[in-house]
Amino acid sequence: MVQRPPGTYEGRAAALADTARISAASDVEAVSAWLEEYQDSAQTFRAYRKEAERLLLWLDSQGLTLATLRRDGLDAFEAFLSDPRPAARWIGPPRPRHADDWRPFRRPLSASSRRQSLVILQGLYSWLVEAGWVDHNPFRLMRGKRRRLDNRQESIERYLERPLWDWFWGWLNQPPLPTASARQQFEWQRRRLIFGFAYLLAPRISEMAAARMGDFYLREGRWWWRVIGKGDKLATIPVPPDMMSMLGDWREHLGLARHPEPDDESPLLRGLNGQRSLGDNQLYRLIKKAFDAAAFELETAGACKPGQPGQAGEEGSTGRDDTGHGNAALARTLRTATPHWLRHTAITHQAQGGVELRYLARSARHSRLDTTARYLHAEAEEWQKQMSGHGLT
Repeated sequence: MVQRPPGTYEGRAAALADTARISAASDVEAVSAWLEEYQDSAQTFRAYRKEAERLLLWLDSQGLTLATLRRDGLDAFEAFLSDPRPAARWIGPPRPRHADDWRPFRRPLSASSRRQSLVILQGLYSWLVEAGWVDHNPFRLMRGKRRRLDNRQESIERYLERPLWDWFWGWLNQPPLPTASARQQFEWQRRRLIFGFAYLLAPRISEMAAARMGDFYLREGRWWWRVIGKGDKLATIPVPPDMMSMLGDWREHLGLARHPEPDDESPLLRGLNGQRSLGDNQLYRLIKKAFDAAAFELETAGACKPGQPGQAGEEGSTGRDDTGHGNAALARTLRTATPHWLRHTAITHQAQGGVELRYLARSARHSRLDTTARYLHAEAEEWQKQMSGHGLT
């Protein structure tokens, strides 16, 4: 081993590597050991790998290591997340990870995405401290941002407000033309089930991809959904009648009986051959594709603006405001939306519909009630209502 002066960053990093409690010879191997803790959750693994990878690449560009990152470097790192430069080096469209033109960013990170990145990386450093790979967690020194790093938000904002959701669901349910091909009929039925499932049961995308027909079962005359969620926790969720109706339509389209048998291990969501299951990434792309198509409809087809009465072309419904800005803003919301917004939308609308907090928390499978409480917007609405009477006239 090359000897390094003990007072330098390199010397301290080498000393830590010699006393580490994990089998690692580099920062990459140390981070890989951390990621192994999340192998059972594919979605979490990918999200954590993405943030750790960005940090490692940035550290390398700065001539730093995990052990030599100091508190003053975190401000530079957060600025980098908000504006990765040079853009050609860091930002690019989706590509396979092994491709030469793969880039770690699709776009600069928003404030909420930067907060989430810092939360994940704070957890990484806490683990590395326990593993003896680094001697301190610089994220814990960000006193002015402790509120953000503790992941405390006043409320969930990344969801579709009800008028927009109602328009979107109506758009999704427009039946295919009589001349539609068998493939188009299949894709319409599948897309309808995907979004109905997401809205009615608030699953995570990995839970949707892993769902099996037999996970829906009848007990004492009522239908339940059995799901193994985050942290390998088993839960059973009441299934609304609308979900069973859509499931029945989907199964009939597949040539099956309307109701599944308890031992049916076949996948719920399927590829075009009607047999193989959908992976997380494929499901993600299908949902984003639908959001983009709906946004295009709002922008170009004169669709009824969500919140306005009637349908496009009916009296009293222009489909756009005088400037066209209303639909443009709503289209931007749809283009920004991700599959996880559907979970936020489902839980928020359940809360607005009067579902009690204790049941809401069980449906969402939150371990803490204060996590679920972030979806309660009624108090904010009442506050707005009362403050609206305070004016200058």
